Amino acid sequence: MQPEYIFETSWEVCQKIGGIYAVLSTRAAIMQQEHKDKVFFIGPDIDKSGNNQYFKESKTLLADWKRQAQKEGLQVRTGRWLVPSKPIAVLVDFRDFYRQKDSVFYHNWERFSVNSIAAYGDYDESAVFGYATGVVMESIYRFYHMEDKPVVAHFNEWMTSFGLFYVKEHLPRVGTLFTTHATSIGRSIAGNGKPLYDYFAGYNGDQMAQELNMVSKHSTEKQAAHFADCFTTVSEITNRECRQLLEKPADVVTPNGFESEFVPRTAAALSSKRAKARECLRQTAERVLGYKLDKDALLIATSGRYEWKNKGIDIYLESLRRLQEHGVSKQVVAFIMVPAWISAESNAEPQQHVTTHRLREPQNDPVLNTMHWYGMNNGGTEKVKIIFIPSYLKGDDGVLNMSYYDLLPGLDLTVFPSYYEPWGYTPLESVAFHVPTVTTSLAGFGQWAKEHRGKPHREQDPLLFNLSREKTEIESGVAVVERTDSNRDEICRKIAEIIAGYAALDETDHAEAREAAARLAEKAEWRHFFEYYRLAYSFALRNKQSAV
Repeated sequence: MQPEYIFETSWEVCQKIGGIYAVLSTRAAIMQQEHKDKVFFIGPDIDKSGNNQYFKESKTLLADWKRQAQKEGLQVRTGRWLVPSKPIAVLVDFRDFYRQKDSVFYHNWERFSVNSIAAYGDYDESAVFGYATGVVMESIYRFYHMEDKPVVAHFNEWMTSFGLFYVKEHLPRVGTLFTTHATSIGRSIAGNGKPLYDYFAGYNGDQMAQELNMVSKHSTEKQAAHFADCFTTVSEITNRECRQLLEKPADVVTPNGFESEFVPRTAAALSSKRAKARECLRQTAERVLGYKLDKDALLIATSGRYEWKNKGIDIYLESLRRLQEHGVSKQVVAFIMVPAWISAESNAEPQQHVTTHRLREPQNDPVLNTMHWYGMNNGGTEKVKIIFIPSYLKGDDGVLNMSYYDLLPGLDLTVFPSYYEPWGYTPLESVAFHVPTVTTSLAGFGQWAKEHRGKPHREQDPLLFNLSREKTEIESGVAVVERTDSNRDEICRKIAEIIAGYAALDETDHAEAREAAARLAEKAEWRHFFEYYRLAYSFALRNKQSAV
């Protein structure tokens, strides 16, 4: 069974925050191919400036429904999500629903056992938005008379769970899907410095939610997982979390793919993009440093959210320190492309010859403090230079003025030594743009890559270190470093060795590694991975059919 209509909602529809934006915006292409304009993405209407670069409003699209929606008191905008497939997007202004918040919380406690009494911070906003998406889905569903059609409604992360509860109650024929991309309590355990993996079997999700003040978020996520007609997650690593912490294994594991249309289609186009990106990165680094770089400098980077331990930023810096101490054959310029709290007044003023943008409260910044502690100050004689880009790279940051996808091809290597990484979109994006990457065994993508990458084109030892098995893995496009709760010293050493070994290779070897990365990325395109979503849709519809 497959749906004729699909509703899908996320906080990141037409709003780029993190990896879920990449998941949905790239998956939209194959969804449009198979369900042309019968897919409705629903997101929050929070950008009132009129400058949302990800959304183009249309006065005619769904105009008849929109007039009805206004009569129902719904404040919505309809248009297209500005990604290559241009799917329909409905943005909802959910502020008016705050008036119903208390009654909604009370009703969902009685009906679905969701404990909102301990809520704080962003819980209220997310719950109200989620509830509003359910109301919008019902309005579209009834206006276009979908009652006799196969329809699914897909909710991403705990922030949309109140929409799932609404649809379960008001649209009993609609098959509901709930995806947790990372369990809220698992992320919190890891982010609070607790050993998530060594003592994993001893953790109880409800008890840890009490300890970490996560009761309401954990409650709504857990209940959504149990009440959904199909519960999914993105990797077997996260499925293990779901089984232990949510007490509900996924019905279907839906790994994250990528869409090739985001990548230049010809070698010439990619080469041109790579040259432009390298020039921008080099010029930016030289402006920050105040001196010229060597022509053959190796350009590497890490990126993602500023989660110090979970994203492995601490490991990245420690590995660079070891690389500095042990020596490397050429200059290494290591970028940290992680958004932080920056000042709007002085975009182009570096701090301590490290940052591209001036930070607020630099004395409290972990990157700057760690560099100071390690004695790494980007001196002219140091082989390893660290450049911190603490801004969202959307093309309008005032310094580089290029988007992340435009800069990514200019890198020689990326490093993502994650501790908590349910899938790992950043390494997948990297190989998609023909950039070899280093990831870990604790990333869902890392586990997948170990099974699907090709063999290195040569097995001889690199020049500078007596290396372990990972020494040639990077030549297969992806090096996967085994990470646990207790092997910090080992993984820092291995990552330093991999970078040094890669720096010692010649351009022919680098070109072969880039091609190997691209071959692996092809195996993770949505045309291969969307089959898991078809299975999930079918599971939800059959589950709903048997229930009705």
